[in-house]
Amino acid sequence: MTPELRRPPLRADERTTLGGWLDLQRKILRWKCEGLSAEDAHRSVIPTSPAMTMAGLVSHMRWTEHLWLEVAFLGGDKKRNPVFDAPGGDADWQTGGRPLAELLAEYEAQCARSDEIVAAASLDDTGRHPDFHDSGASLRWMLIHLVEETGRHAGHADLVRELLDGTKGYY
Repeated sequence: MTPELRRPPLRADERTTLGGWLDLQRKILRWKCEGLSAEDAHRSVIPTSPAMTMAGLVSHMRWTEHLWLEVAFLGGDKKRNPVFDAPGGDADWQTGGRPLAELLAEYEAQCARSDEIVAAASLDDTGRHPDFHDSGASLRWMLIHLVEETGRHAGHADLVRELLDGTKGYY
């Protein structure tokens, strides 16, 4: 079932606009996962990027939201995020074969947590993690980055899905 995919209002305040674009990209990523078999969710279709599976994309985006809003912005414990686990930086893409539904549920929960963090702060507030240069960015900057990152990977999901079973479409 295709979710309702709508752009944010053409004239809205900054917070509504940023949140609307981020939410749209999140929905597109989840939509691209609908109806996939367990095998296809974990099947690599790009030989030079074996971790870029639909399941890997969802896992990566879950941990990306965690990194930017819970770690960099709030100053949370980076040890909870697998991106810091190994050299090469792709541990957040590894799923261990976990079911796509489980990964999507974790992504949903992380998105809800991210939305709570954003709602409780000013767009001018800056991050607090002492170990990261980028944590000095404003929440506004981090949200724009999350829109960019999520949109980039929603595009990857679009291509992966087309290579898996021919399904394509944006709206």
